[in-house]
Amino acid sequence: MHTATTANLWELSCRRTSRSRSQPQILGSFVSGSLLTNITMSRRPSRRFTDVGNIPFMGSFHPKTHSSPLLSIGLVVVGAFLIIWYLYSGSGGSSSAIEAVSNLEGGVSCTLEVQNALPILKKAYGDSMRKVLRIGPETCTVVSKLLKEEDTEAWGVQPYELDDADSNCKSLVHKGVVRVADIKFPLPYRSKSFSVVVVSDTLDYLSPRYLNKTLPELARVSSEGFVVFTGYPGQHRAKATELTKFGRPAKLRSSTWWIRFFVQTSIEENEAATKKFEQAATKILYKPACQVFHLKSRH
Repeated sequence: MHTATTANLWELSCRRTSRSRSQPQILGSFVSGSLLTNITMSRRPSRRFTDVGNIPFMGSFHPKTHSSPLLSIGLVVVGAFLIIWYLYSGSGGSSSAIEAVSNLEGGVSCTLEVQNALPILKKAYGDSMRKVLRIGPETCTVVSKLLKEEDTEAWGVQPYELDDADSNCKSLVHKGVVRVADIKFPLPYRSKSFSVVVVSDTLDYLSPRYLNKTLPELARVSSEGFVVFTGYPGQHRAKATELTKFGRPAKLRSSTWWIRFFVQTSIEENEAATKKFEQAATKILYKPACQVFHLKSRH
């Protein structure tokens, strides 16, 4: 009996020993598994963040810079304003500024070309430029410029009504220096009232029927000749304001057409004035943007 009991106790002791040995292994495996799980979980987020660039829609979260169309429009407006301001300040008056802008937007302006050619005309005609009649648009501007010259008298004919005349122009009209007249009819001046007549941006709007009457009138009121500035064929010149005031678009004719027409109306070319004008223009490298014809007066 004692032997059996001893044997049982021995067996029970062995079982406890085996259990105590197996528990560390289970605990070790549990700890190892937990650490592996933690390591795996700690690595997964890093892989996700490194692979963000591969997600198709992730690029939409990045901000993109777009230039506003209002910015471009604003820059254009500011640039246009600066150009107008520059033309205004450099011309010395509102009429010249408006004229320069019209030349820029509407094409070639022979009226502006007349102002540029005044120094050359003086060299070509000499003392004959002391009594001048100007015919064409912006007459007040050209006449005012001529009156600033020493020993120079000037008058003007505006071919249509003055809608936006400034105080200076109104004063010239009030004094009778500038008149508003339709050049299709006889000019309101006596024969040989002026030494030289300068006309521009007017004959281009007349048909041959009226040119037959107007050209002899220009030759009648001048004593030393008259100068005609006309546009070249193909030039962009018709502006909306001119169309409404003249009643028709400009008809730009070639030099051949004009020369033939001068011969038909018995108007002779002033060869001496033409030569002097060309020589003076060559010295300062001046090339007119319009056709310039120097014609003789009728005696």
